[in-house]
Amino acid sequence: MSLPQRSRTLSVACVVAATAALALSGCAKSETTDTAGGDSTQGAQTVQTPTASAGPGCTLTTYGAPKLDLKSAVVGFSQSEKEANPFRIAETRSIKDEAAKIGVKKLLTTNAQSQLSKQISDIQDMLAQGAQFLIVAPLNSDGLEPAFQAAAAKKVPVLTIDRKVNATACKDYLAFLGSDFVEQGKRAADAMIKATGGKGKVAILLGSSGNSVTTDRTKGFVDQVKATAPGLEIVAQQTGEFARDKGQQVMEQLIQSKPDITAVYAENDEMALGAVTALKAAGKAPGKDVKIVSIDGTRNAVQALSNGELNAVIESNPRFGPLAFATAAKFYAGESIPEDVIIADRAYDPANAKASIGGAY
Repeated sequence: MSLPQRSRTLSVACVVAATAALALSGCAKSETTDTAGGDSTQGAQTVQTPTASAGPGCTLTTYGAPKLDLKSAVVGFSQSEKEANPFRIAETRSIKDEAAKIGVKKLLTTNAQSQLSKQISDIQDMLAQGAQFLIVAPLNSDGLEPAFQAAAAKKVPVLTIDRKVNATACKDYLAFLGSDFVEQGKRAADAMIKATGGKGKVAILLGSSGNSVTTDRTKGFVDQVKATAPGLEIVAQQTGEFARDKGQQVMEQLIQSKPDITAVYAENDEMALGAVTALKAAGKAPGKDVKIVSIDGTRNAVQALSNGELNAVIESNPRFGPLAFATAAKFYAGESIPEDVIIADRAYDPANAKASIGGAY
């Protein structure tokens, strides 16, 4: 895959701030990388946290940025990881589609390929190319300070999405748009308790280290299990780096080292699907012999849930385009933007999985 993608000129249209959820279609599709990402118009994000209660607000004046018309602007989008993961595919597609829809003059896109140093240089390069507003999907919660400082020096606002950074809102960055990851972990724990009857031995396939998603999803799950299901013992926690192949490798190792595992909590769907492959190869029935709960809501995972190979999936919606550009439009219109804009995520279970495949990404 090429690294920085070419910017493109998009037709001019008025800014539309559409964040209402759209109807989900019920058309099932088999697992394929060609359709990963789904239809970017389906399953649009909705804001869960009311603006007034989501932290101190940030305005154009307090941020110190110049007024900007998005229709004539150069916007940069920094993606953190290669687009092999359906979440990243859907996220990038959503940003591109919405930029085209609202008529952004030029959208610059880069991909850090899971390298922090490259994400820093990507952001600095987009600033050098004249980016006036930045949307950043941070690779890690720490380490992007040089990039943020470069943006601040040019008075370019930075809107972070999907992963939180350890920095100061309305100073180092404008705001964070994303899910409540602790709550996702708690909901996954509740689903696991339901699937297992609150008893058994569970292994956790951790996401990548160094970011808020892994930390919070782990905390939410572990705390909820300890508080409500003492009979469900967490016997292993090992990183699968949010990757399917790594998840499969870890599961293969766990089958050998801890053959009495009865449940797996995967902190994203790709690792869960890797675990499914490993369990099948070992002669075990995923979803039956070993219960599996994961987070993301990819089409392939919802299909696996419908097939009985997973037991529950908690959504983490990647379609940030409409909300990101709607937030930018409000900011430049003089409205106050809360430091945390938390979105609502749905849950998939055996009862709704089949009807929900078409709306998954």
